[in-house]
Amino acid sequence: MAPQYQIRADYDADTIVVYQAYAPAIADAALRAGRFVAPFSFHRMTWIKPSFLWLMHRSNWARKPGQERVLAVRITRQGWEEALSQAVLTTADPAAVTQAAVHVQWDPERSLRGAALNHYSIQVGIGRNLIRTFTDDWIVSLTDLTPQVRKAAVLTQTGHATKAQRLFPAERVYPLPRTLESLLSPGS
Repeated sequence: MAPQYQIRADYDADTIVVYQAYAPAIADAALRAGRFVAPFSFHRMTWIKPSFLWLMHRSNWARKPGQERVLAVRITRQGWEEALSQAVLTTADPAAVTQAAVHVQWDPERSLRGAALNHYSIQVGIGRNLIRTFTDDWIVSLTDLTPQVRKAAVLTQTGHATKAQRLFPAERVYPLPRTLESLLSPGS
């Protein structure tokens, strides 16, 4: 995979962290239960993102309505790679995309201030048929990052970008098996 399309994430030997932003009712229920429960929807695709800054851009630093709470969702690497093995790029044949259990799209990675960068960040849509596996089998832990996100947003807005960056999770290139690299590479 070209460096332009590398997955960058916070991970260890067994797990990877992905990020999601939710309304307070969904986040609170999930944090109490230690996994996603109602009012989380098990009947629609849920998108997970290993890039912290991309989610900050998407959720407007937890200020977008319905995305006021940012959760770090630690899942098993086995589950992550199982999801990726079932993925279809959203740029593929529309019929294939419609039938896919997992959707993958690559969007420009974002800078601290939200500017598009010249490399891409992966977004992974877990379809209805895998939602229960995601919530019940793959999730190891949920962490509320909202206070840290809000503090980093204030630091960024007040000219303290270096201090804000200290609050970000450490992300590095995720080592994909070659079979997944070829599956996820745009244009292959």
